[in-house]
Amino acid sequence: MKAHTRETQATMTPKKSLDYLKEGNIRFQNNLKANRNLLEQVNDTSDGQFPFATILSCIDSRVSAELVFDQGLGDIFSVRIAGNFVNEDILGSMEFGCKLAGTKLIVVLGHTSCGAIKGACDDAKLGNLTKMLSKIKPAVGAVSEPQDVSLRNSKNLDFVDTVSEKNVELTIDRIHAESLVLSEMEKNGEIMIVGAMYDINTGAVSFFK
Repeated sequence: MKAHTRETQATMTPKKSLDYLKEGNIRFQNNLKANRNLLEQVNDTSDGQFPFATILSCIDSRVSAELVFDQGLGDIFSVRIAGNFVNEDILGSMEFGCKLAGTKLIVVLGHTSCGAIKGACDDAKLGNLTKMLSKIKPAVGAVSEPQDVSLRNSKNLDFVDTVSEKNVELTIDRIHAESLVLSEMEKNGEIMIVGAMYDINTGAVSFFK
């Protein structure tokens, strides 16, 4: 499989880009990697890059977007931060990826048993981590069940995963609210913004739409 070129990137639509990622994740789950020469792709991309998707994911060592979607060099922009939330810098990076570099899809990728989500659920305090987790806490508050306080912590993995899904949804809401560039591109059909969850037990990615 060759690296994307300006010509192949131009043929990608938001839906086709999403289908590419879905197909790649199926290959990953079945341990069937696409036939690509990474060193050849190094050479092919030396004069430019033409990725088709921008993926915001957690820093978790088990959730490398390139691996779980079976993509090569030059295929995706990978933005990683604990808890996969957005701030001004990340939104700017996404705007660069879509408006200037031509990606057709943004994926906000959460995952099960997320450590950052667990920290937010437990109201963890530790240096700069405290402020970082405050960006995720709105998702904790937005999940109403269970109401029993003793069950609203990191020991309840169902609660953790529900909060993680809500965090993905709220992150997408923030993208829409805080990036006029990306919102207009989506309204015009130039890009698609979708949420997804990666299951660390199976390797499967479930898309919200």
